[in-house]
Amino acid sequence: MAKKVKGRKRHLGVDSLGLIWAVRVTAASVPEREGAKRLIPQMEAAGDRLKTIYADGGYAGHLEDVFSYFCGWNLQIINKLPDQKGFVLLPKRWVVERTFAWLYQYRRLSKDYEFEPDSGEAMIRWAMINKMVRTLAPAPT
Repeated sequence: MAKKVKGRKRHLGVDSLGLIWAVRVTAASVPEREGAKRLIPQMEAAGDRLKTIYADGGYAGHLEDVFSYFCGWNLQIINKLPDQKGFVLLPKRWVVERTFAWLYQYRRLSKDYEFEPDSGEAMIRWAMINKMVRTLAPAPT
């Protein structure tokens, strides 16, 4: 029987509307940079349309070189302000945070119920499909 991993990290690649292009669920012990590298194959489907990627400070480091060299993408890190206390709206960073807020409205994603990372990724995709369908065809009033 596989050992249950405590804690998960959800890595998302979203567009400017907050719609998911890539998703990867990893153990909490996996660094952000390694999780981002695992998103690359899914994000390559964007082809030439993808030019710039914005990420928070957890993804800083040699990842900028990896994205530039292998994919031709420009990775821009959006860091916290030096004197920041509490929540501050930072440019571009709020888009993925809004997507996480949408996902956490689904009970299955609000806690770590899934045993396998693949099923966690499937639940994220299911929740985003549900969100998109409800946006395109809202329930009649």
